[in-house]
Amino acid sequence: MISFENTDYFWWLLIFIPLIWIFILAVKRKKNIIQKLGSHRLVAKLIRNYSAKNFQIKFIVGTIAILLLIFAAINLQKPKDGAGEKKAGVDVMVALDVSKSMLSSDIKPTRLDKAKQVISALIDQLGDNRLGMVVFAGQSILQMPLTDDIGAAQMYADNANPDIIPLQGTEIGDALTVCNQAFNTGEKKYKAIVLISDGEDHDPKTDDALKTLKNSGVVVYTIGVGTAEGSTITEPGSNDVKLDKNGQPVISKLNQKELQNIAKATGGQYYLLDNNLQAPREIATAINNMDKKLIETGKMPGRKNFTDFFPYLIALAILLLVIELFIPERKRSLS
Repeated sequence: MISFENTDYFWWLLIFIPLIWIFILAVKRKKNIIQKLGSHRLVAKLIRNYSAKNFQIKFIVGTIAILLLIFAAINLQKPKDGAGEKKAGVDVMVALDVSKSMLSSDIKPTRLDKAKQVISALIDQLGDNRLGMVVFAGQSILQMPLTDDIGAAQMYADNANPDIIPLQGTEIGDALTVCNQAFNTGEKKYKAIVLISDGEDHDPKTDDALKTLKNSGVVVYTIGVGTAEGSTITEPGSNDVKLDKNGQPVISKLNQKELQNIAKATGGQYYLLDNNLQAPREIATAINNMDKKLIETGKMPGRKNFTDFFPYLIALAILLLVIELFIPERKRSLS
């Protein structure tokens, strides 16, 4: 179905009222001048090379060109094939920990690299569900709003690293809050969060965030990345080991208890990441078994859902204006 993006520009169509009025006045003025010139035979001889028809054609062509430019500004568009189709699914937000502790190598090659593999495996199995992504460390950033184009999440996951968050730390409560805000719905079901972290939570607001999530009907699934023994943290771009204030190597350990409590608080499940990537398969199965709602597909941020016609309208308008320039008001001489 054809639609318009910028409906506020429709008032520009009012410009045709003065344009038509000016055209009518111009025609009347020409007639008045002809009448004042004298005898009909003399006037016919004087204006024998003038074409009233061409004058009207020039006006019509120019008016159509202006009309096309206005509709180009309004942006005539139609949904792309597949957009607007409704499928049954669930809204899923992935919260990815990108704090420096995720650079520990107790899980090869690093915890963060392994977490990215989890997201890739999850994407392949989420079916018709919508997916969004939040990355967090000492603060949280909504990287990708909810969309049915879950493949777009792979690009965001591949680019995730500690440098995109200026404030370091691990604020899980803040990440859960941002995920909940991204759902933007009053429904108390059809929503899930997949939290991927080593569980080193420094956020005192986590308990409050979990209460809000439970009241909103959001189920949180957690994936623990790391080992109980832990590992040192290598600073990005160097081989230097991160040291504490006493000059001792910082050992980052997986905090399974924290992640288990987070999942339990919302009726979700905790999974320990293994080399077989069983966790994303089990989470995808659990999500796909949840109650589903109808989701309109083709809903991407921006104008990716639509085919825009404004470039063609502008090109056609320019062509008509050029044509108008070459339409003479004088008749072609036959001699």
